Amino acid sequence: MATVPTSLRTTAGNLCLGSAPDSWGVWFPEDEQQVPYTRFLDELARAGYRWLELGPYGYLPTDPQQLKGELEARGLQVSGGTAFGALHRPEAWDGMLAHVRQVAELTAAAGAHHLVLIPPMYRDEKTGAFTEPPELTAEQWAGFGKSADRLGRLLLDEYDVRLVIHPHADSHLQTQPEIERLLNESDSRYTNLCLDTGHVAYGGGDNLDLIRRFGERVGYVHIKQMDPEILAQVAAEGLSFGEAVKRGVCVSPPAGVPKPADVVAELAQLDAELFVIVEQDLYPCAPDTPLPIAVSTREHLAGCGLTGTRRPTLTTRDQ
Repeated sequence: MATVPTSLRTTAGNLCLGSAPDSWGVWFPEDEQQVPYTRFLDELARAGYRWLELGPYGYLPTDPQQLKGELEARGLQVSGGTAFGALHRPEAWDGMLAHVRQVAELTAAAGAHHLVLIPPMYRDEKTGAFTEPPELTAEQWAGFGKSADRLGRLLLDEYDVRLVIHPHADSHLQTQPEIERLLNESDSRYTNLCLDTGHVAYGGGDNLDLIRRFGERVGYVHIKQMDPEILAQVAAEGLSFGEAVKRGVCVSPPAGVPKPADVVAELAQLDAELFVIVEQDLYPCAPDTPLPIAVSTREHLAGCGLTGTRRPTLTTRDQ
């Protein structure tokens, strides 16, 4: 594993900051309540970011040359791609793989080397209705890690893209025991963790503990904070994640948990260079809401020592 000099660790120099369409209220490839992708890109650059995650496939241009032109015109680069995939459904493998291949191809064409895979939610994003049971069966769990490794190996061999699995509220990978089970039942050569600090907190987990005990499995980071009062409402009222977001569960730093400064300080001790992508779930939101939040968030994170703009180099564990 590559070693980060102590002088870099003290200033979080091993961390590279970016953002994502999610921070502009974008959850879907197309939706009348979302801003056009050109506005997102314009405002992302205006807010002072240089790196972005692709977001839902189809929101940004899927033609590699068109995407390249849009990014170069604004001085932007891609940190990774984003896909949803159900690793617990063997019967859905072919359809999932076809979608993931699309994302991986665009990700690689954009010069990026990470694919963030998000488990599907068991509650509808808009209505909150349950679409499947909230807990996996023993049989489904038995194949979860193996399916992740199978996908991760394919992505690495065919696209030079590293698979990082993203815990998510209202999904089967939400709580810390579920996260730890995935890591313990998968191979670090093919499957690693996209540590989403907000979703870990939403699921009652301890981000700092995960970084300390599973730091070598953290391959990518989404940084966000959750409002403890609304988390209490989620528990008391059985709210869906979509309803929690409407109530403002995702908050701007320094509000909420976990504290960004604590997360940055812990990540800075890892012997790996990492993308740290800002996400603040805002869907749906007024078009003028995201930009000032993006600016204030970047400024707060800079005060925590997270200012990196250069591309992280792949560690030996990733190669």
